[in-house]
Amino acid sequence: MDTESDRESRKRALLEKARNPENIPGIYNYCDRWCERCPFTSRCLNCELDEGAHLNELEADSEAFWNTIMESLETAFELIRDMAEEAGIDLDHIEPVESEDDGTVVPILGSMSRHYADRVTAWMQENESLLLDKARHQEPAPGLRLVHSQPVEGPVPVKEIVEVISWYQYQIHVKIKRALSSKHNERKWSLDDFPKDSDGSAKVALIGIDRSMGAWGTMAGYFPKDKGVLKIIDSLTRLRDMTEKEFPHARAFKRPGFDDAPVA
Repeated sequence: MDTESDRESRKRALLEKARNPENIPGIYNYCDRWCERCPFTSRCLNCELDEGAHLNELEADSEAFWNTIMESLETAFELIRDMAEEAGIDLDHIEPVESEDDGTVVPILGSMSRHYADRVTAWMQENESLLLDKARHQEPAPGLRLVHSQPVEGPVPVKEIVEVISWYQYQIHVKIKRALSSKHNERKWSLDDFPKDSDGSAKVALIGIDRSMGAWGTMAGYFPKDKGVLKIIDSLTRLRDMTEKEFPHARAFKRPGFDDAPVA
């Protein structure tokens, strides 16, 4: 049970943290809430990790981890395209989208992001035993240190891939829904000269999509004959393109801290 002393201690700790001159104002407004994977934990007032978590080490680990995920994306997609061609799946073809009178793709955008989340759940359940078996027998080698794991190098372990996919699985849908809601409200005001919450929220969704595509690309290397993985990547590709169509300025949105430094 919380005591008065505990509450006062937390207040003092929060005030002390707020006085940190290295804090980045508003950095938490357009983040993915994954503190363990964030390279700016020590500079965020809303970080939910305590000092005992060795924030500086976590920051270094996180930056290295995301670099590994994104650096492998191009190579992974070369493999995916080859497999997709064999499977008769055209990753470059985006089917026409039914639009509203004003040309938006709102209805299908929301339903597709939800459908992606449901498809991930179905695939994970179907392949649960295989995933557990691969993770159980995977031997980490010396090299890059990842959060909650021993140093590893080379392909990202299955466990880490599943964590990335699971973290963004529903968040993509939530962020897209927020972006759509904000865009609807923003039509009531003239905000052409100001950053828009709709673009910021859409950018967080797009980053989640990018990272998920990188994770699924790596997953395809573990399941090279699984057409389900290719179809999931195909659906993410379509979702990415539709989101960029609905929010054409989202990629250019400047998130405090994140887009002022060379970190994705």
